[in-house]
Amino acid sequence: MIVVATEDFEVYHGVVNELRDRGVAFTTIEPGDEWPEGADVAVIAAGESVEIPHGVDVVQADPDAPRRAVEAVISTLRGGDGRTVIGIDPGERPGVAILHGDMVVAAFQVPAAEAGEIVREEVEDAVNPVVRIGDGARLVGARIIDDIQSVPVELVDETGTTPYLGSGARGMGDVLAAVNIARLDGEEIESRTIEPTAGELQKIKDRSREESDTNRAISEDLARQVATGALTVEEALAEHDSDSPAGGSEAKSGEEAAHSEDETANESG
Repeated sequence: MIVVATEDFEVYHGVVNELRDRGVAFTTIEPGDEWPEGADVAVIAAGESVEIPHGVDVVQADPDAPRRAVEAVISTLRGGDGRTVIGIDPGERPGVAILHGDMVVAAFQVPAAEAGEIVREEVEDAVNPVVRIGDGARLVGARIIDDIQSVPVELVDETGTTPYLGSGARGMGDVLAAVNIARLDGEEIESRTIEPTAGELQKIKDRSREESDTNRAISEDLARQVATGALTVEEALAEHDSDSPAGGSEAKSGEEAAHSEDETANESG
């Protein structure tokens, strides 16, 4: 049984709402009240002094992070070791799964540029965290790894991690793959240096052409900077346009043509 026992208004409402959203049974008491029989885990506010019966586990909740407290409670009830494992299926919109022990407590699918921030938020104050990232989508994966600091990272062979998706499950593949990746041991690495292939550079150039208002692809040098994460496609397009002659030769030839027409008219007159 989960018992919420706190006088902190923010913690109480944050934790209670999270528990209700997850459909988890719980009860509440005022600190100092008699404890119900069968209490397993107590939730109190961080730094709060509450007398807890012997044998009852305690989770201290931060008012700004009630979800994290509820995840710790659920992990405790499930007998998990409390370790936070983050699985990432890399891509332009990576799947990200957060596990406490074997239990999935949160899942996301976000633009690649936001994956690092999610990891940093989820590992803050986490117990023995590790990030496991699939070895596919090499360029994106390398950028995500570079964006993660002070967290152990394991590179996982992601072969077979994307499940078959039945009717109505479209869009869930990357997240489910991230869950599977989180459950696989990988090779611990600190960084991943990738030299983009000609095909990968061409793919970036093709994408830039599709996004360009003038149907023009960026240069190979700019494509390489996009591949390494130094620029986004949008930034590369802006730089490409600024480096291009803005109507220079075309404008000059137009002026010369107009001048020639004027001279012809004067001669005829």
